[in-house]
Amino acid sequence: MQITDEQIKLVNDRIRALVAAESFYGKKLEEAGITEIHSAEDFANLPFSEKKDLRDAYPLGLMTAPEEEIVRIHSSSGTTGTPVIIPYTAKDVDDWAIMFKRCYETAGITNMDRIQITPGYGLWTAGIGFQNGAEKLGAMVIPMGPGNTDKQLQMMQDMESTVICATSSYALLLAEEIQKRGIRDRIKLKKGVIGSERWSQKMRDRIANELGIELYDIYGLTEIYGPGIGINCECGTGMHYWDDYIYIEIIDPVTGENLPDGEYGEIVITTLVKEGAPLIRYRTHDLSRIIPEKCSCGRCYPRIDTIMGRTDDMMKIKGVNVFPSQIEEILGGFAEISSEYQIRISHLDGKDTMRIYVETTGDYDFNDLAKRIAEKVKSRIGFTPIVKVVEVGVLPRSTKKTARVIDERYD
Repeated sequence: MQITDEQIKLVNDRIRALVAAESFYGKKLEEAGITEIHSAEDFANLPFSEKKDLRDAYPLGLMTAPEEEIVRIHSSSGTTGTPVIIPYTAKDVDDWAIMFKRCYETAGITNMDRIQITPGYGLWTAGIGFQNGAEKLGAMVIPMGPGNTDKQLQMMQDMESTVICATSSYALLLAEEIQKRGIRDRIKLKKGVIGSERWSQKMRDRIANELGIELYDIYGLTEIYGPGIGINCECGTGMHYWDDYIYIEIIDPVTGENLPDGEYGEIVITTLVKEGAPLIRYRTHDLSRIIPEKCSCGRCYPRIDTIMGRTDDMMKIKGVNVFPSQIEEILGGFAEISSEYQIRISHLDGKDTMRIYVETTGDYDFNDLAKRIAEKVKSRIGFTPIVKVVEVGVLPRSTKKTARVIDERYD
């Protein structure tokens, strides 16, 4: 989707602000002799920004607005390396709330809903993002934060929550607990807004069926406001994103070249009006595509497809490049197993080994199931994994994100 003249004007405003503030990206642009752009071709020649740039700018090298206008900072949820600190002005916070309000409205959520928020608060953008949007909508907020499942379920019943906001991992854990305790008839949930991690169709179907709710996939990342920059509508065909606040392009992750609409590649985002820490051509490493067709819902906002993974998700095993999404797709073809799985990669006796753990009930022959899954992986990927079948509930559940790939080769 080509950048418009109006978006180019907004990008020029951000370039001027970045250069004037001498922020990390402003210096990068100045060194490249760039003070403004005039066309889509000029925009495509702007340098990318990367996570490493943001880490190098720690602690406040990204700050572009005057310090007296900064009202908040947030930090990415990653646990390794130097943190990324993102400053926000009051306008940034309000813009984010407006986008999030649109997300709720797109999901059919109104000010008569009671929204239970389970993602974490604090430096992470999730909890407070869900809350700001809900308050902008005028809905009742139940700000639980993560964990304490007993309390979550008690409040869900007592407050008659109608919307749950969660990671897919925690939504599944709550669904399993509700079934286990036999309290589904006391749960009034109608919708779930799920974000923070990629999830399979099998997991989506399981959560939706066990809770009897509609699910909406929300998109965002701390570097670009936080969750709330896109969500799927009732048609369920991709996520609408707010192109008056962000510009999205899809690039070839290897060459950096722009790809035509409809082709899968890496999402690159430019913030059009952000003041505290504007980013131009930020490489997210998320893999998706721009859906070129108009959505049948009638909304004018463009769409990206469901996130299929990340460029840094790729595993190299026995000389073969493998993405978790490929394994997930294969496992999705086996009705006998649950949505949960775990991949462990190890190096033993000079060889790489992949072990895939899956769950099923006692109704199936574990050995036969393991053999059939291993054969299917071999036919699709090119090597035979070790498949371990366990009882449903044995694999770890999480109140945040679930670690599905554990690479033990470098421990």
